[in-house]
Amino acid sequence: MMSRAALTHPVDGRFGAFGGQYVPETLMSALHELEDMWHEAKADPQFQLELAGHRRAFIGRPTPLYAATRLSEHFGGARIHFKREDLCHTGAHKLNNAVGQALLAVRMGKKRIIAETGAGQHGVAVATVCARFGLECTVYMGTEDMHRQAMNVRRMKLLGASVVEVTNGTRTLKDATTEAIRDWVTNVRTTHYIIGSVVGPHPYPEMVRDLQRVIGDEARDQYLSLDGKLPDVVVACVGGGSNAIGIFTAFIDDRDVQLVGVEAAGKGIRSGEHAASLVGGRPGVLHGAYSYVLQDGDGQILPTHSISAGLDYPGVGPEHAFLRDIERVEYVAVTDKDALAAFKLCTRLEGIMPALEPAHAIHHAGVIARELGPGGSILVCLSGRGDKDMDSIDGG
Repeated sequence: MMSRAALTHPVDGRFGAFGGQYVPETLMSALHELEDMWHEAKADPQFQLELAGHRRAFIGRPTPLYAATRLSEHFGGARIHFKREDLCHTGAHKLNNAVGQALLAVRMGKKRIIAETGAGQHGVAVATVCARFGLECTVYMGTEDMHRQAMNVRRMKLLGASVVEVTNGTRTLKDATTEAIRDWVTNVRTTHYIIGSVVGPHPYPEMVRDLQRVIGDEARDQYLSLDGKLPDVVVACVGGGSNAIGIFTAFIDDRDVQLVGVEAAGKGIRSGEHAASLVGGRPGVLHGAYSYVLQDGDGQILPTHSISAGLDYPGVGPEHAFLRDIERVEYVAVTDKDALAAFKLCTRLEGIMPALEPAHAIHHAGVIARELGPGGSILVCLSGRGDKDMDSIDGG
């Protein structure tokens, strides 16, 4: 089994066989600059102090650990705790990454920011930090996602962002990402691309992971203070995979802690209408990195489906692919129907409305809770709040 050192420092931009830099030559110098600048900033006490200040006063960290007692009673098994990333400013974990990358962009002298977004939470986070630091902001978003996340589109525009509608392809996150990369190729000297998950070419998977690991570092310390020991299982939803990597990283070396990533099974894996790259895909290249992707026999990227816009992506971060193959993390998939039921259950029993993304994780936490029994303990990354999903819920 690999050590944490091997996981923390990808070799030549790869986690095992996964990762890399499959991009046009015009972007290579920008990626090298970004990697150098990120490693320089990580080692700079002044940058870390500034980042810590923004985490505390702007994001609202540390986020609390919450005992979901009524949900635990309902499942009749293990105790369930939530790491409350839904309480971050803007309503999701996405701001952890956006703040760090915005500070990096300012350090590099880049005045223009671009981003892609699916559920809209990353777009809102990027628009928010651009307003905070006085940066020009353009967000690419598929037509389908703009319709089901209309409120977040309005939020981004109010924050001063230009939201570009992407009408080609499946009109979802994959196509928005493709358009953002095209923009970056054209405007690479003046523009920084804030990728919203642990996907894309190196150094993004490592950099976004490092910015999101504050979730796991906090949660681990909080759980030890609360219980005197670590949870039996840590569960998180996986689209691109940033909230999951963020919480898993702190527990990688704790072999007694089971790690479970939950993908979107949509209408069922056998139906073909899903977004579960690790459960139902195979290795290939997408958006600059080699990882598990949903593709046909000719290597063409397949359309995806999920009730959750944030999980509706045909690829996954390369570190997740690595963790899958070395069997350190178990990956499962949960259907739209079960995620919707978990959304409603959590809302009614806990007074907490989760986003549809972590609702997938909450459903599977219930399955595990019954298996573990009353003596067990489960930590769930509640990565975002669900008010953005009301139109999808009404439709469901």
